[in-house]
Amino acid sequence: MRRVLLIGVVLVLAGCAAPQADTSLEPTIGEVDGVTHNQSIAVSLEDGFTEEELDRLVKRSMARVEVIRGLPYKRMVDVEVITREEYRQQRRDSSVGETRRQFENQVWEGMFLVGEDRDVTTVRSETFGESVQGYYLPGRNRIVIVSDAENPTIGKRTLVHELVHALQDQQFGLQNRPDTQDEQLARNGVVEGEASLLPRGYLQHCGVEWSCVRPDTGGGSGGDVDRGLYRVIIHPYTQGPSFVESIRARDGWGAVDGLHEELPDSTEQVIHPETYPDEEPVNVTVPDRSSDEWSRLDHDPESERVGEAAIFSMFAVNDQFEGVTSGTYRHPVSAGWGGDKLVPYRNDDEFGYVWELTWDSQDDAEQFHDAYRGLLASYDAQEIGETRYVVPEGPFADAFRVTRDGRTVRIVNAPEVGDLRDVHAP
Repeated sequence: MRRVLLIGVVLVLAGCAAPQADTSLEPTIGEVDGVTHNQSIAVSLEDGFTEEELDRLVKRSMARVEVIRGLPYKRMVDVEVITREEYRQQRRDSSVGETRRQFENQVWEGMFLVGEDRDVTTVRSETFGESVQGYYLPGRNRIVIVSDAENPTIGKRTLVHELVHALQDQQFGLQNRPDTQDEQLARNGVVEGEASLLPRGYLQHCGVEWSCVRPDTGGGSGGDVDRGLYRVIIHPYTQGPSFVESIRARDGWGAVDGLHEELPDSTEQVIHPETYPDEEPVNVTVPDRSSDEWSRLDHDPESERVGEAAIFSMFAVNDQFEGVTSGTYRHPVSAGWGGDKLVPYRNDDEFGYVWELTWDSQDDAEQFHDAYRGLLASYDAQEIGETRYVVPEGPFADAFRVTRDGRTVRIVNAPEVGDLRDVHAP
């Protein structure tokens, strides 16, 4: 997943590509390749940065990140600037396997965020193509800044944010990717939370202890993004900073180092820091009860853990929660999450899924059960008996069987009511 950054102070460049990242550095804090954290830089903003000026700016920014974080860089970092259109083309050129695409489509349809009339891969590409301001390439010591301006620009906050990722990668490693969406969002809560927190401290030093380049403020991309997908992927950026800060405020930056060694297991722990690290997710199992015609997708892993952040988003984006703000992921309906597993199924060109959720208590399970049936009702679902429902039309038109047994809620989805038993026999 690329880094999503929406704001930044714009620095104008004079068509340069920035320093190369082949050099090793002395393990000193506050000085990078002869440039110190409190060094003044003479630059001319009228005609943009030269390559030499950008080189000094990157090194001084690295030195300042070292001072704030108390950790040294091991190698120089390369910074490249590309246009928004170049970035969009890169995403258009990237490919996703057909099985992966089918798998993700079922997961996001199960969350009532991307329906059958759209493809998640396309929606994600369009959303990132409009919103990303920069990203770091793990293992390659390379930052790519995406510029919206006719003359390439760098956002200061964006540059510092991505430099933090480079430091994280050199100190702790960022190349390992967890298996499930919930684990990925939880891990990114640490990675993005820390990288969002440090620029705040950096900018607080400007004009007080440090002289800083202060060009005019520029905005990010104003393009449209998908509301549902965006609500899920922005979670690490909105919840991560407060989670990391709660750990740092209690035990200092050394405790944040520990976060990288013992990452949170779920978005529940990021949303509710008091649950970290002791309250681990329940390992939910979904037995295969499908008929011979239906089978699980040949995908590794064969299931997805959706998690508390995405469950909250499912209800919030579909306007099932009243009075929630854009920055929160807390609600009684999702707060009792204990664990879940969503397993996609297929029968030739037809698809379905089984989604089983475990809750902390029977009351929590009942609350989710009622809220989910309310979500179906918002799509004009017709109730057939006590447990079966049919959404008659629209992008989520399907049959559903929704049951609760104690702390467990099971949702079975299929194209028609008659297919529900074939996807998962009761």
